[in-house]
Amino acid sequence: MQTQTQNRQFKLAARPVGMPKRSDWDLVTEPVREVGEGEVSVRTLYLSLDPAMRGWMNDVRSYVPPVGIGEVMRAFGAGRVTASRHPGFTVGDYVTGTLGVQEYAVMDGAQLTRADVAAVPLTAHVSALGMTGMTAYFGLLDVGRPEAGQTVVVSGAAGAVGTVVGQIAKIKGCRVVGIAGGAEKCRYVVDELGFDAAVDYKSENVVKALREHCPRGIDVYFDNVGGEILDACLANLARRARIVICGAISQYNSTTGVRGPSNYMTLLVTRSRMEGFLVFDYADRYPEAAREMARWMQEGRLKSQEEIVDGFETFPETLLMLFRGENVGKLMLRVGADD
Repeated sequence: MQTQTQNRQFKLAARPVGMPKRSDWDLVTEPVREVGEGEVSVRTLYLSLDPAMRGWMNDVRSYVPPVGIGEVMRAFGAGRVTASRHPGFTVGDYVTGTLGVQEYAVMDGAQLTRADVAAVPLTAHVSALGMTGMTAYFGLLDVGRPEAGQTVVVSGAAGAVGTVVGQIAKIKGCRVVGIAGGAEKCRYVVDELGFDAAVDYKSENVVKALREHCPRGIDVYFDNVGGEILDACLANLARRARIVICGAISQYNSTTGVRGPSNYMTLLVTRSRMEGFLVFDYADRYPEAAREMARWMQEGRLKSQEEIVDGFETFPETLLMLFRGENVGKLMLRVGADD
């Protein structure tokens, strides 16, 4: 009798208050179910850890339904097909999709995308060519609309999205200033990624530093953090600036409410606009962005910076690295070795 493959899963056990803790999830083991018509079974190799996961745990109205209590935690990832009853996939194919925080995902093949690992490594399909890269690409180019010679400022500059935003802005001929926490991160984005300057919000007066590095003002601000940093950038806008609202990681674990911009009237004075966006709205254009960014990577113009942590069971603790600012580039969890 053949032994049924077992699947470890992290299921949401409680709605977190403030910073999530291990007890907010249950680690359970269940048999991998049989593949149905049109479905594919995927062995998870890498999971994407994203700030948005914190919002998905809250039972509030949002752009996607919250993860339900008792449901597998939502997560984007990459893996390899172990069984298929879908005509588009065969055993051994590398794929990406919303696999969830589990070792195996059985799902509709229509929800998966084949990953070409001959062109770039599988990890890049989770980072620069995954949702992270798509967010940076469309948020900057379609919402921010930078022009060559303009000044682009990005917060969370050493994070997953920020590292890609800054590099794309440089490719497009812009002056790029990153805001990051700590001297090492600031050194990295300037020396390794080619940013023109960096502001260390932990040790510098951000408003003063931005005035020094952006003497003509900020033309495009890509906001990943919200809070005081957003206020500092609003105080340094050029005329007709564009503020791209991507995220607000500084506010996600607040227990006293979200802090909004205190000086939003600068938008009126400078005739600027502030706009939020969701990467999912650009889903039909993902292939276009992936082709262009893959070409930039092959030309050596775009680096996919990744920080990979081993061990499926470490998921709750590894996720918190995002909120403590401990990662550089895309934070991923390596679930298993690729056999």
